[in-house]
Amino acid sequence: MKPMSNQTKIAILASETETAQQAMVEMAKKYATVPAKDADIIVALGGDGFMLHTMRESLETNQSIFGMNQGSIGFMMNDFDEDNLLKRLHEAEETQIHPLKLIALDKNGKTSKAIAFNEVSLLRETHQAAKLEIIIDGKVRLPELVCDGIILATPTGSTAYNLSAHGPILPIGSPLLALTPISAFRPRRWRGAILPHDAVVEINMLENGKRPVSAVADHIEFRDVKKVEIAEDKTRAVRLLFDPGHSLAERVLNEQFEY
Repeated sequence: MKPMSNQTKIAILASETETAQQAMVEMAKKYATVPAKDADIIVALGGDGFMLHTMRESLETNQSIFGMNQGSIGFMMNDFDEDNLLKRLHEAEETQIHPLKLIALDKNGKTSKAIAFNEVSLLRETHQAAKLEIIIDGKVRLPELVCDGIILATPTGSTAYNLSAHGPILPIGSPLLALTPISAFRPRRWRGAILPHDAVVEINMLENGKRPVSAVADHIEFRDVKKVEIAEDKTRAVRLLFDPGHSLAERVLNEQFEY
């Protein structure tokens, strides 16, 4: 991130909640702001869902994002404080996040694409368990996995759905991805894998007519997929800003030593 100067342009955005909207109104009285399209830094008021939305919107603009929590969890957000914003922005530490790119082919032959900053999930659609073939970098690693689904998570997303499915927490900045099954039935002892960040993951849905599966990139869902390819998008990144000592990496460490 370039050093902040008096010419740095700031935009303040808020989620639709009443508290976030009111906070935006109060902060707009204190600080000079510009429309989001003209800003160098986006100040995002909301929760993690709103942060993911803001990250998607700014992916092509090279804007930095400083989130402040006005939601329920706010794992990717800084603490909310409407005072001293300019000082906090000046001292903030930057973390770059690359998204995953998903290419999904459905049963009708339609190809869909999406990106995910947290994870790509494959989820069964009916009472029938999913039956999946797992291919890593062109080599079949697991010819048949019977399960409720599977998750491929980034380090950012490793503390979200992946952690709830008993997947590993990955340090922010580590060149790794977590591949985690959801309620694996066969093979019962398979608990997933840690992959290099540049791995190309292909998953075929076996018996997809009988066992329909959805592919979900963060919150974007494609139904009745029969094949997906997932890989890190190295050409794009978003820049998140955190207060010193409260970086995303520090939050991930805290998750592992919480008691």
